Amino acid sequence: MERKYAALFLLSFGWAVLSSFAADPGKPYQKQALRKIIIDPGHGGSDLGAHGQYSYEKDIALAISLKLDSMLHEQMPDVETYMTRRTDVFNPVTEKAEIANREKGDLFVCIHVNDGGGPEKHKEFIGYKEETHYKGKGKNKKPYTVKVKDYRTWTTPNPAKGTETFIFGVNEVNAAKDYMKDNEDMYLDSVSAKELKDFNPSDPAKMMIINMRQQTYFARSTNLALTIEEEFQKVGRISREAKQRQKRIWVLQAVAMPAVLIETGFITNPEEEDYLNSQEGQQQICDVLVKALKRYKFSLEKQQSNTATR
Repeated sequence: MERKYAALFLLSFGWAVLSSFAADPGKPYQKQALRKIIIDPGHGGSDLGAHGQYSYEKDIALAISLKLDSMLHEQMPDVETYMTRRTDVFNPVTEKAEIANREKGDLFVCIHVNDGGGPEKHKEFIGYKEETHYKGKGKNKKPYTVKVKDYRTWTTPNPAKGTETFIFGVNEVNAAKDYMKDNEDMYLDSVSAKELKDFNPSDPAKMMIINMRQQTYFARSTNLALTIEEEFQKVGRISREAKQRQKRIWVLQAVAMPAVLIETGFITNPEEEDYLNSQEGQQQICDVLVKALKRYKFSLEKQQSNTATR
């Protein structure tokens, strides 16, 4: 696994060392390292998301999210959950981020399915055929035949399959800090109400807290993304790795907490579409996510314990 994710490890190493998954800077010591998880089913309502031969991303994302919410209540009863939607409604990403920040989540988990693009086109040379062409004009126009190459063409569904988990990219760090400034009460809650009221974004001391918190969030997001993909591999799913997406995933940078977006499979692949719509497939996905979240919670508690005993 080290080789497979070497690039992402190297990318996050500097920040991970600094933050080291320690208790959040600027917050008093907390007994419970992971208190609340925000679950965000992708798309919804008029926003259909990707589509396969018979289903839509919005419906699969909601079904998986509802199962995940139920399983977390059963298997991690000390952790509170909150879903950005529980029905087929459309919430803009701005509203989803506002919900997550308002609910003061400790982790944002966004559920999606992937789109591999349209069918693949194929072309095979099968010989020659005669075509009739014409030369001359008017009464002098005469037909003649030529031999041209003949091809058989056909299409097959896009074969892309597997999972991938995204965190916000390094190029979005400044944007993430800007959103953290807008939600300073979430991570500067060790200062007094008066200080919060008089919060000055240019204050070096408070900006240092923001920088440290942002680095901690990046490290924690990376840790969880890698853990999720490792757990998918364990059950035989193809892992397309934990990644920083080049194309901006707005909601990941707009929430003031660690955040991951999980692409659970390719709805444009008929085999994957059946898996994503099946009870067995959705159960396996949720099993993987619960195991990963338990590992993530344990790593936070272990670090918190080590910090407390120093």
